[in-house]
Amino acid sequence: MGDGLEYQRDFSEIHPKTMFDEQGRLQKARKTVAVILDALWKARIDPGQTRLLDIGCSTGILTRHYAEFFGQVVGIDIDDGAVEWARRNRAANNVSYEIGDSMELPFLEGEFDLVTCTHIYEHVPNATRMLKEICRVLRSGGLCYFAAENRLRVWDGHYNLPFVTMLPRPLANIYVRGTGRGERRYETHRTLWGLKRLVQPFEITDYTGEVVRDPEKFEATDMMLPGSMKQRVAKAMLAAAYWAFPTYLWILRKPETR
Repeated sequence: MGDGLEYQRDFSEIHPKTMFDEQGRLQKARKTVAVILDALWKARIDPGQTRLLDIGCSTGILTRHYAEFFGQVVGIDIDDGAVEWARRNRAANNVSYEIGDSMELPFLEGEFDLVTCTHIYEHVPNATRMLKEICRVLRSGGLCYFAAENRLRVWDGHYNLPFVTMLPRPLANIYVRGTGRGERRYETHRTLWGLKRLVQPFEITDYTGEVVRDPEKFEATDMMLPGSMKQRVAKAMLAAAYWAFPTYLWILRKPETR
């Protein structure tokens, strides 16, 4: 299990409450779609004419929701059990699922208009390879919805522990094991600066602040309500310490080729 791939192949079995949580997954999907539709509207692109790749689709609950808005949708995951479950519960003719590795995508260059990469990078043994693959399969000018956790976040939802993402891996492994939350910490998080280096091939449109300022528009009222103390704190944090914000929401655009 040195590269973490075996852990990812059984991810839905290890985390069934998350991966099979229909309501929670659909809420996540609604946020993603709201941001993508806003980006497409600004770019004057018809969603119904697009082909979307959902990386790390797992049980396909998000993928099925995307199919209501986009022309053709393909989900891919290395977790074969989750993908088989997704195929049995497909429920839409414009959706298909593939078992595969995000670091070596089985698709042609420029095959997709859109890619979703939603809280996936930290799970992948080589996130740089994955981003290169995303860039390869996107058409010129194509967009990627990229949701990424910050290494400097206080709370880690994978293990329900504070500060675990900030620790060096040997200490994090001891911490996770000592608290009975797992054998070791598999994920690899990056800081804001590390994330910007990771997505260097792309042009970034930052939606983090837009979602905080208008949670109703972007289907994020489950996270914060307009006018709430949580929203005021988030706005202040964005202004004073963006580098410490727990999660970033970016639209990545592959530059046009000439």
